[in-house]
Amino acid sequence: MNPEGFALFDTAIGACGIAWGLRGIVGVQLPEAGEGATRSRMQQRFAQVPEALPPAAVQAACDAIRALLAGEPRDLAEIVLDYEGVPDFHRRVYDIARRIAPGSTRSYGEIAAELGDRQLSRAVGQALGHNPFAPVVPCHRVLAAGGKPGGFSAHGGAVAKLRMLMIEGARPPSDTAPLF
Repeated sequence: MNPEGFALFDTAIGACGIAWGLRGIVGVQLPEAGEGATRSRMQQRFAQVPEALPPAAVQAACDAIRALLAGEPRDLAEIVLDYEGVPDFHRRVYDIARRIAPGSTRSYGEIAAELGDRQLSRAVGQALGHNPFAPVVPCHRVLAAGGKPGGFSAHGGAVAKLRMLMIEGARPPSDTAPLF
């Protein structure tokens, strides 16, 4: 992973960050407590990488993320991610998570079962906790057993996760009532 630059961009939930390289997006940052905190987090994650105007493909990714966070049902599948340095297991989890449609959810156990072993639920949760691409890899769409929110490593924790699901109009896996 060789980041070339990073930028901040406004969304309905606050300022997000995005970093890119020659092979795609190398990181996305959900909003921190404020724009300054988001910028600081990006500078920590991508030390020595300049803040810059995003090239056209990265701007298109920003626009797609902005649309998703404003409530448009976008799957963000068109955004190319640079997985260099991401462990193979994490990649496999992220690839499964990317197939979860906006407004839908899956459980950690369901993803573990798709990977071949339901006992991997905790490892799935840990991989998603290290997700450097949220919300492009929509870890907010992965719930704990019984439709409970589970953890969320972004600023605001589970409340932020539930807010993002609410924006998408998500429903519990086997019910027609909203999650909230």
